[in-house]
Amino acid sequence: MNKTYLKLSLDLDFVLIAITASLKDYVICHKINTNLNLNFEKMEDHEVFFNVDEPPRAFSKYYFYIEQWDNEFFMVSNRNSEGFLIPEMNKVDYFMIIQSYIDKEDVNNIISGLNKLPDIQVAAQIDPIKLRSKENLVM
Repeated sequence: MNKTYLKLSLDLDFVLIAITASLKDYVICHKINTNLNLNFEKMEDHEVFFNVDEPPRAFSKYYFYIEQWDNEFFMVSNRNSEGFLIPEMNKVDYFMIIQSYIDKEDVNNIISGLNKLPDIQVAAQIDPIKLRSKENLVM
């Protein structure tokens, strides 16, 4: 019998910023909105199936859209009561995902602005391709 294999490739064409901050999700989004002139709003949780036999795990998710440049921004919590969205990044509290094209200078300005907030310990760009659990970040 012939076997057919299906190869799936993930669309990882986005900018990923890892954020470490010991704040509640709504507090950090409010601080980012206020200081960086963004407008994150709460949306339905990001659900990920870790095992087929178990229900999905829900991670807090916020969304912001810039119509002028067609950029979508997501803030996703890396932790919930059951574990981590990206287990190999267990020191990270949140991920900011920027979909669509964004200029490198704009990314650097966002990271710089995040690092200037006193409640954020560190914000740094991460290459999503190098993560083992990268499929959990697909929105």
